[in-house]
Formats: sequence, structure tokens, C-alpha cells
Amino acid sequence: MTEAIGMSAFTGIISHIIFFVVTWKVLEGLRIEQFFKKGKVMEARILFILVCITIGATASNFFLDILSWSQDLVYLF
Repeated sequence: MTEAIGMSAFTGIISHIIFFVVTWKVLEGLRIEQFFKKGKVMEARILFILVCITIGATASNFFLDILSWSQDLVYLF
């Protein structure tokens, strides 16, 4: 039982990290600085990080939900 909880936690951590990295790489293609006033580099970076966390966590949670639901399908029959 505790091994399953540990494996679930490990999978969740790895999934979040992977999706954060993927989101970071995708968002690097955007020029978000053009939406900010000149000299507001720190604010642009903070927004970039928060958007990356939000999108990465949402995508990771979606992936983890699908994974969990697919494992629960064995109880259908």
C-alpha cells in the first residue's frame, strides 16, 4: 500500500517537472516583453514564470488524471 502511494507521489513530481520544462520551452518562443513598458523586465519575468507554472501544472494534472482513470478501468467489469 505505501509503495503505491510513494510511486504515485514520484510520478506526480516527475510529471509536473516535465510539463514545467516543456511549457517553459514553448513559452520561450513568445516575445512577452513587448506587452510591458520599457524597464519592466522583472515584472515580465515574474509573469512568465507564473504562466509557466499555471499551464504546466494544469497539463500535468490532466495527464495524471487520465493515467489514474485508465488504471481504474479494470474495475469496470
